[in-house]
Amino acid sequence: MLPKADEVPRDSHMLDRILDKSLLGYTSLGYDWRALDPIQEDLRGRTALVTGASSGLGKQSAAALAELGAAVILVGRNEAKTSSVASRIRAQTSNPRVYSEVADLSLMGEIRKLAERIDAPIHILVNNVGVLLPSRTETSEGLELSFATNLLGHFLLTNLLLPKLRDSAPARIINVSSGGMYTQRIEVEDLQNRRGRYDGAKAYARSKRGQVILTELWAERLAGQGIVVHAMHPGWADTPGVSRSLPRFYRVSKKLLRSPAQGADTIVWLCAAEEPLKSSGQFWHDRKPRPSHRLSRTRETNEERAALWEALCRYSGWDGTPDLLSAREDGACPPKKGAGC
Repeated sequence: MLPKADEVPRDSHMLDRILDKSLLGYTSLGYDWRALDPIQEDLRGRTALVTGASSGLGKQSAAALAELGAAVILVGRNEAKTSSVASRIRAQTSNPRVYSEVADLSLMGEIRKLAERIDAPIHILVNNVGVLLPSRTETSEGLELSFATNLLGHFLLTNLLLPKLRDSAPARIINVSSGGMYTQRIEVEDLQNRRGRYDGAKAYARSKRGQVILTELWAERLAGQGIVVHAMHPGWADTPGVSRSLPRFYRVSKKLLRSPAQGADTIVWLCAAEEPLKSSGQFWHDRKPRPSHRLSRTRETNEERAALWEALCRYSGWDGTPDLLSAREDGACPPKKGAGC
């Protein structure tokens, strides 16, 4: 029989190391055994923008940030649903500064319009929206939907909001990834998943691998700008996305899944606590930095990292001009022979 949370030593670093190497660490048991303290920071005067905020971890994160006093902008693609969630959060938290914005974040055109509409300072950006699809689907802009939503859209929205984040420093970018990315390496030549039989779980994991690489690249380029960038994975959480996209996994593991609040805990902690401001470019789980690779075969080269950035510039139409992205003096994309952004 597995021990209960109150039977596990609370101060055991060894326990955390064991859980970090075990799938049990992804479950509600892992969360309970780690016995994390409640988040009590005061976020009054801060504004957070949370994508994919109409359900699941995004909704839970938005509610928790509002409870801590932050002004929160919820972004979802369904106007009625997103507005309703914002209204419920305002009522539940007695925080009137909870707003909704509507945008399909798989469409680069809508992302540009959203960024233009945002006129508030942004102190916290949570890139949470994501999809896992059973079959290959393209957007109206001709992009594979999983790639466009989970990686390319995050790239464009974040870069467009960087001036607001810099002006609001100290600021934070939190990218919600997945432990599934440990199984995949980036395939820069097949970002749109055209080769072979489409595997939705693999496409999802590859996009999440790309998101972690982006986290590290942004951390390098934004060093000294007053913006920290972190990625995290929430473990296995009971969300509508999991039950809809992975029904077999959901049926088998339901009793061990984390609650949405447990899954969102590290997102909220990264948004609020002081410790994450001391570093940048880390990959976190249950409030501790974790390795970004578990398998040598998933490691990318520096050339692949540069090629990924360049490809995302090209696919998104972002020209790389903001001066705060200072990998080069002109802020442009990394150079590569025979290609441009």
